[in-house]
Amino acid sequence: MNVDVVVLTKDSEETLGKCLDSIYKNVPVNRLIVVDGYSTDKTLGIIRKFNKKYNNVVLLSERGTRGKARQKAIEQVMTEWFMFVDSDVILCNGWFEKAKKLLKDGVGAIWGIEVWSVLKNTTIIKLFERITMKIFGKRGGTHDLLVRYKAVKDIHIPSNLHIYEDAYIKSWICEKGYKVISAYEPYCIHHRPTIVWTIRKSVSLVANELKFAIRCPQLLLSYAFYAAIVLYQNLLRNIKAKS
Repeated sequence: MNVDVVVLTKDSEETLGKCLDSIYKNVPVNRLIVVDGYSTDKTLGIIRKFNKKYNNVVLLSERGTRGKARQKAIEQVMTEWFMFVDSDVILCNGWFEKAKKLLKDGVGAIWGIEVWSVLKNTTIIKLFERITMKIFGKRGGTHDLLVRYKAVKDIHIPSNLHIYEDAYIKSWICEKGYKVISAYEPYCIHHRPTIVWTIRKSVSLVANELKFAIRCPQLLLSYAFYAAIVLYQNLLRNIKAKS
């Protein structure tokens, strides 16, 4: 069974090559549907290189929100199942083979847990995974999400959603009567770009996550843990820069 794979990009040269390499190694790709936000770095060159090698890339352009980009991509899907893969994640070995074990009637989507690449301590990673599973149960996620096309073929993602479009997609699938499964296997490693760990981007990231936590008070402690990791990584980055 081959699947279409959707990747949203914008100035993703830092992580995109390794991301696409992991997709082609671990997923039976029918077509790679890339929605690019008018990148100005080497992103398009990387995409052309993979198309030259595999000859199955569909390149679309979208200046709008992630909601609009995902909607545009879904309208291009031609396979029974398709994947969303973020441009800054690396899929684990055998991702699709592991996900296939969870493909059953009534399942509308399968999400492999994300693990941030900056996490090295085993205890912290285990705590992070438990918290991440809890957050996904409320919000959803598209880092590495395998989706039954039938469950979203008539979806209309609000065009104003630049964040939380993942929550909208998960909610839509559930309202259609399908289960959305989260799993420890398969998984992906989330390599956030270097710019994320700047003070400005760190504050923005934390603010966006806490906005969702306010809407789901039971997740406040979980998002506070995320915020602590982001701020700690930013502190480490600044210390290394000064040393």
